[in-house]
Parts: sequence; structure tokens; C-alpha cells
Amino acid sequence: MRFGVNLLNFGSGTTPESLVRQATDARDLGFSFAMISDHIAVTPDVHAVYPAPFYDQFVLAAHLAGRVPGLTLGTTITVIPYRHPLQTARLAANIDQLNDAGFILGAGVGWSAAEYRTLGVPFEERGAITDEYLTAIRAAWTQDPCGFEGRYVTFEDVRTGPAPATAPHVPVWVGGDSPAALRRAARLGEAWHPYLPTLAGLRAKLPRLAEEADRAGRAVPRLAPRIQLALSERPLPDTADRPLGHGSAEQIRADVETLAELGAGHVLLDTYPGDPARRGSADDDRKVLELVAGFRVTS
Repeated sequence: MRFGVNLLNFGSGTTPESLVRQATDARDLGFSFAMISDHIAVTPDVHAVYPAPFYDQFVLAAHLAGRVPGLTLGTTITVIPYRHPLQTARLAANIDQLNDAGFILGAGVGWSAAEYRTLGVPFEERGAITDEYLTAIRAAWTQDPCGFEGRYVTFEDVRTGPAPATAPHVPVWVGGDSPAALRRAARLGEAWHPYLPTLAGLRAKLPRLAEEADRAGRAVPRLAPRIQLALSERPLPDTADRPLGHGSAEQIRADVETLAELGAGHVLLDTYPGDPARRGSADDDRKVLELVAGFRVTS
């Protein structure tokens, strides 16, 4: 099982230097990958949770590829309807070529209706757009020239090189835990990438993921969750709704072991509490990551 760090690419005090330092710390602590969040239009609802300045995930990944070698980079997640699928395919393939340790495309539908309106993309159709765009992206990675005909996008005879360096293509991690997201992960992903999972939720949904993969005639995607780290001095009640990663050091250690038992191939660690007013310092984040670095499980 491999462990990674969610890089905080937003908020007061975030600079090119602080972002390189976050990535360098992650690598030096022994983590194997780092992932970056996505917003294009920082509307008031986005700003309340992920305040500006907000650094673009693909630009930042390319920046880090040349400065922090040895760290696989990725997105958690890319809001797929925000960009033309050829643009997303090209950005991901280019970074996969430029970064020796490769690239991971986290994919999801997003949540901000205001951001969708600002970008002129229909919020109500985000699921269908995501499914179609992901199909087009996977085609662009494996066909050159490539053509695609769909409801939302059509193109023909497009040269798509360079192809991804990773064979057969960049791995796709599909976010979300709705029934539609599980179907999407089974049909179009190499991994399922839920955020803030609980043990009860994983135990209920992993069999559904397997059923959807069987219907699609594909291998079951690997589990690659993103867990929010919220360290407490005393154990929290082990209720069904306790998010994995919340609790005492021993609870978090046990959560890591449980994820290994559930077959997780990767685990992304997120130190952001979800509220800018409660965000700790860079030193606070590093101390938590140092602690969890000692819990890593290999398989």
C-alpha cells in the first residue's frame, strides 16, 4: 500500500515556495505521491471553503515535476466537465511524460453550482458529461489520430501525441460515493477514490463496486481513498459514522491497517480540516504527517 499527501494549493500564505516545500516534505518523509485539488472559478461558495489564491492543479503539477523528482503527481480531483476532454487528456499525458514518477488523473463531477454557471456548463448534466468526457479522454490516450462522437463533444482526425509515458495510459481514479460514481469507477476507472470514507460505508459500497465491475466486464478498481487526518488526544467513539483518519494516534494506526485489509492500493492523506478558520500551520501539518509516516503498511 502506498501513501500520498494532498497538497494544499490555496489560501492565505500559499506561494510557489510553500508549494514546493510541501511537496519536498512529502517526498522526504517517504510518501510516494502527492495530489492537487481543482477549481477554475473561485466563486463565493468555493472561496468560503477553499479561499484564493488558488493555484491551478495542472500548472502546479508541471511546476513540481521539474523541482521535486521522485514523487508521483496527481489530481484529487479534476472536475471533468470544466475542460474540453482533449485538453484534459493532453495536460495529463504531457505531465505523465514530463514527470519521471508519472501522473494520476483523479476524476469527478464537482459540487459548486455557482462555478458551473460561471463556466457556462450545465450543472444538472454534470454526471452524463463526466461519463462521456472520460470515455473521450481514454480514447485520446490510446488512439492517434483519434475521433469521437458523443452528445456533448465530437471531433475527428485529431493528433493526440505525445501519448502518456505510463502504459497503457494514465491511471484514472474516480471520486464520489454515489451509485452513479460507483458505476463510473467500475466502467471508467482504475481506482475508486472516495473522500472522508467511514468503515461502514466502505464495507457497504465495495461489494456494489465489484457488482458494477462485473456488469461492465472489467476488473474491480482498486480502493484508493482520501482520508482527512484529524488527530485527537483521546480516542473518539468508534461509531459507524466516524471518518477514517479521525481520532487518536492508535485509532488512525488501526484505520491504516483496516484499509490494508480492505485491499487499498493507495491512501491519500489530507491535513486540511475543511474550514480555513481551523487550518493549522505548515509545521502542524508536518507533525501529523510525520506521525502517520510511521504507520505505513506495505503489501
